[in-house]
Amino acid sequence: MSKMTENNTELDELYYRPKTKSDKIIDTILEWTETIVLAVFAVILIFTFLVRIVSVNGPSMMNTLYDKDVLILSSFMYEAEQGDIVVIESSSFESTIVKRIIATAGQTVEINYNSPDGCIVSVDGEVLDESYIAEPMYDTHSNSPAFYDAEKGVYRYEVPYGKVFVMGDNRNHSSDSRMIGFVDENEIVGEVVFRMYSSQGEIGRINN
Repeated sequence: MSKMTENNTELDELYYRPKTKSDKIIDTILEWTETIVLAVFAVILIFTFLVRIVSVNGPSMMNTLYDKDVLILSSFMYEAEQGDIVVIESSSFESTIVKRIIATAGQTVEINYNSPDGCIVSVDGEVLDESYIAEPMYDTHSNSPAFYDAEKGVYRYEVPYGKVFVMGDNRNHSSDSRMIGFVDENEIVGEVVFRMYSSQGEIGRINN
């Protein structure tokens, strides 16, 4: 047998050497490490681009959401739609708030506190069916006078491009677009889709 053949045989024997118990343990550790790293990376991506977890602070969304509720938001590629419950990084309040979108860009909101049917909210002339509000709405004098239409006796808001008009479901105890005006769509963190914890509400998907 030539010297080259002997060297090749030694290499083959080295390459095909059966794995020892220590080798198998190391392989298992490496596989688990790789799996954990990938899982952590996936979780980071999900909670960065797809969902976020927030908690409610205050009663302004009762009886839909309650103080201290823990919520899951959907934030990836979100586009504002009327009726959505959203979390907002409000520059006006310098805090995070949760409200319901009443109208989006191009729509007109009218709030009539003097209607024979009680206070009504209409969008583009259509009265909203607001079975979700906590109690009948009354004039809390929170609307900005700048939006008062004296001729019609209503507060009128024409939502500009890139903005939304939001209100809390607990209308008589909510600071919202009636006070601060329109909210920039860029301030919307995401849509509330699921309640993880609540001391009063049901756990599960949030229906708008």
